[in-house]
Amino acid sequence: MIIRGSLTHVLPIDDVSQVGHARRTAQKLAEKQGFDERDAGRVALVTTELASNLLKHAGRGELHVRVLPRPQGGGIEVLTVDRGKGFDLNACLADGYSTGGTQGIGLGAVSRQAQAFDAYADARGAVLLARFYPRTDTQPDWRFGVSQHSLHDDPACGDTWLLAANDTGISALVIDGLGHGEEAERAAQAGESMFALAPFNDPLLLLEDMHRAMQGSRGGAVAIAQARLDSGSLRFVGVGNVSASVLSAEKSRGMASHPGIVGGQYRKAQPFDYDGISGQLLIMHTDGLQSRWSVKDYPGLVHCHPAVIAAVLHRDFCRGRDDVTVVVIALEAVNG
Repeated sequence: MIIRGSLTHVLPIDDVSQVGHARRTAQKLAEKQGFDERDAGRVALVTTELASNLLKHAGRGELHVRVLPRPQGGGIEVLTVDRGKGFDLNACLADGYSTGGTQGIGLGAVSRQAQAFDAYADARGAVLLARFYPRTDTQPDWRFGVSQHSLHDDPACGDTWLLAANDTGISALVIDGLGHGEEAERAAQAGESMFALAPFNDPLLLLEDMHRAMQGSRGGAVAIAQARLDSGSLRFVGVGNVSASVLSAEKSRGMASHPGIVGGQYRKAQPFDYDGISGQLLIMHTDGLQSRWSVKDYPGLVHCHPAVIAAVLHRDFCRGRDDVTVVVIALEAVNG
């Protein structure tokens, strides 16, 4: 299975009138993915509840929507992000709890309507996640998360990413095209298209192929991480300033990249191998995100769904002066 990069669709929620727009947007997106009336209705109902809950406890925030490609069809991710004062998750998850102005299903019912639900809240704000798949899709949720945003909401984004999974492992790519805008996007897409042809090839050979594909463009920074889940090992190779780390609740291991520009000039890269990665998290991000973050500053966050982690990191550490991409992957079997 291959999932190619796409921007996060962001809907501002700062007025009750925008709740209806968010509901219609999510429902139409679900229908385009083949959701029947009942399943699309679940997406609409939960989107209304999450957006209304955001207004009630934070006053304003954002609703993020993403299509989740599957071997057949696709799913829908709905995620709310705010900078409010947080709220009591246990109270909100209790049956009978109702947010004002909604149909009153409560977050407890939301968690049962969605195939995947998670949340994180503290004094810095809250992130709530709901993922939906058609009832005919019985495959488990792939525990990855992506938050990708272009500078000033430009339709062109100089960052791109790709995830591939097979029976024994995961291969992940993040590219940061030099600069931003259309030329940076062309550079990143040239490298991503080459990588997609054989994402489980030797990473050094992949890097060389991508280098040739990106010549004549601006070039960019590239990071490739290939996890072998059967052996609990990971191989990483990077050129440029895409950051990567493997972490658990106890420790974090940063991964070293080499200086240079793929498609421009770089010295021969060297891969690095890491053992004992099973059950841990792989986090990769472009330099649109500050490097000085630590999940230890967020008690319990490391145990949350990767999509929640990606959204929290983007909310609190986005520099605001470049495209930004955060990819978080649970290093565990994808097909359950």
